[in-house]
Amino acid sequence: MEELKRSVRKKYAELAVGRRRGEKESCCGESPGRVSDLARGSYEGERGEVPEELVGGSLGCGNPVALAELSPGEVVLDLGSGGGLDVLLSARRVLPGGRVYGLDMTDEMLDLARENARKAGVENAEFLEGEIERVPLPDASVDVVLSNCVINLSTDKPRAIAEAYRVLKPGGRLAVSDVVFLRNRDALPRPVREAVELWTGCISGALGRDEYASLLAEAGFEEVSVEVVSTYEPESIEGLDTQEMREALGRVPVASASVRATKPEAR
Repeated sequence: MEELKRSVRKKYAELAVGRRRGEKESCCGESPGRVSDLARGSYEGERGEVPEELVGGSLGCGNPVALAELSPGEVVLDLGSGGGLDVLLSARRVLPGGRVYGLDMTDEMLDLARENARKAGVENAEFLEGEIERVPLPDASVDVVLSNCVINLSTDKPRAIAEAYRVLKPGGRLAVSDVVFLRNRDALPRPVREAVELWTGCISGALGRDEYASLLAEAGFEEVSVEVVSTYEPESIEGLDTQEMREALGRVPVASASVRATKPEAR
């Protein structure tokens, strides 16, 4: 697991450095049908709000800002904020009076996000260094937790979900775009489950759809929903080096999903 975490950190540090050089490589490739292409299409309504290169460089698999239905004055946390796209979009929606925190474990991504915030003229956003399994914020301190194709990268998903629950205020909302398997991932052969490239590419670390919902419920969340947005064809996924791998992902399909949940009101 530590090796996987180091690989994830290295991969996204390289992507951040590439972004600052003007490179367009994504976490999941550039061919039609890949996760990154779906994410870019999800932000059509937000083009013009932030620099175009930030929308075009999304590393996510959806638009959690749209899921969250943010209101002025709310405090928001984005888990794994990357280059800051969802933070900057959220920051505009919670004005006046609201604030947004972006959390990322990669120094290079944090530098890129802060630069993007300066370019966009956003002042009510703050980027924090840390891991989503250990959020550096107090209990019950935010109204909304967002995440975009990041929880699948965690090596301790129950803890990451528990941390999201901890920092939410009673009645707070979770709005996540993520990758899920449509069947139990245990049905995948070991080469698929353990391929580092597939993990850093947002595939092999994904939860099953039902498992995701169960973990949220076990953490205490209510009104849990995991809705499939788009299923990926095996041919569109990088890192499937053998026919066995491609056939395995044909039997256990992988998809993007919109994940919502609510922390119960205090009783």
